[in-house]
Amino acid sequence: MKRITQVFITTITIVSLTFGCTTTHEQSGALTGALVGAAVGSTVGSGRGNALAIWLGAVVGASIGTTIGKYMDEQDRLRTSNILETKRTHSSTTWINPDTQHKYTVTPTRTYHRAAGPCREFTLDAKIGGKTEEIYGVACRQADGSWKVTK
Repeated sequence: MKRITQVFITTITIVSLTFGCTTTHEQSGALTGALVGAAVGSTVGSGRGNALAIWLGAVVGASIGTTIGKYMDEQDRLRTSNILETKRTHSSTTWINPDTQHKYTVTPTRTYHRAAGPCREFTLDAKIGGKTEEIYGVACRQADGSWKVTK
């Protein structure tokens, strides 16, 4: 429990110091990336080494998440939601945004159900400006049918 609290506090602190109170797609991406990065970092080492790994994981994750959040436009987000709604687990879908020429691949990797509805783990590969970034996420279907990234 102490480690989870440490990961959460570190992540929120980094994101808050970086972005303040308003939220954009970049900031949502940064928060998601920071949470995933901090969680991954929390599995490395112990003591001070673990704290450093959590911090570095959060910083690197926030950077990757910011990049993806910055460049995905509304059509890319809608396409991602459609993939989560309709595609089978382990079935990858790739597209190139005709306006930005950014290439995305979304792969649902696991589906499970909670009381509020289905959730899906997924990977998102984004090739932006010749550089490929991969992010892992979890999204859950909302009451209105939309998908909200929770991790």
